[in-house]
Amino acid sequence: LHNEYRMPRIGKDLRPNKKISEKKINLLFSILNEYKTIVNSYNCEKVLVTATNAFRLASNSKEISNRIKDNINFDVDIISGDVEAEYAYLGALSGIKTAGSTLIIDIGGGSTELITGNRSEILFKRSYPLGSVIATEKYLKHSPPFSQEMEKLEFKLEEIFKQFSEKSIPDKVIAIAGTPTTLACMVKGLKEFEEAKIDDSDLNAVDLLNLISDIKILSPEQIKKNYGNVLNGREDIILGGGIILKKIMRIVDVDKVIVSSRGIRHGAIIKYLADNF
Repeated sequence: LHNEYRMPRIGKDLRPNKKISEKKINLLFSILNEYKTIVNSYNCEKVLVTATNAFRLASNSKEISNRIKDNINFDVDIISGDVEAEYAYLGALSGIKTAGSTLIIDIGGGSTELITGNRSEILFKRSYPLGSVIATEKYLKHSPPFSQEMEKLEFKLEEIFKQFSEKSIPDKVIAIAGTPTTLACMVKGLKEFEEAKIDDSDLNAVDLLNLISDIKILSPEQIKKNYGNVLNGREDIILGGGIILKKIMRIVDVDKVIVSSRGIRHGAIIKYLADNF
């Protein structure tokens, strides 16, 4: 019926047990108030608000959740990494016809979820505490990044995803959410996001490697200038996200992924309906 997207980056510069800043909280409230207007226009009877890694890390997440309840009357569900992975899996499969084993890759800002399974069950799910924002802030500190910084990030990714290399190669790999959809748009030369051209499209390893080679020598401002509004506030973190996706594809030994714009928000709805109706 309606699909809306904002990127407040509330996890930017956030470390475990630190507070989400008042500036980010105000931005979050502004977005949620916009969403409430949209929700009311559809006369929705139930609103699902899911919070992920930033709220898991922050020391003031409970306080923010209470303020959201008091001021906007939304109940915030701070989900675990495992639940996030489950929602990502359900959401991804809802939009793509697939048979056999499937790997879902969900690269967020603060974490990356890997989920394998088939249509009937999830066989493996794990949330890794390294996403595009953390990769950028912790490793790619210069703009453009130094080669040593990229090497350190590659080494860390190899370390945390190493255990996954022991899993069997899936029949199909689906990459969901903003990082892969943005990368796919950049590869295709789209200046604005066009869901019809991106959803269920292929992103191959050669094109991804070439794109990373092109943008790793650019500043975020240059990336935005060259690739347009499709970045939507991701120009400073898209390189980190691309490197994460490249590493996972190499470890899993696949030469392409299917890109999907569906993900956690779709999975949350599917899970709620399955549990309550």
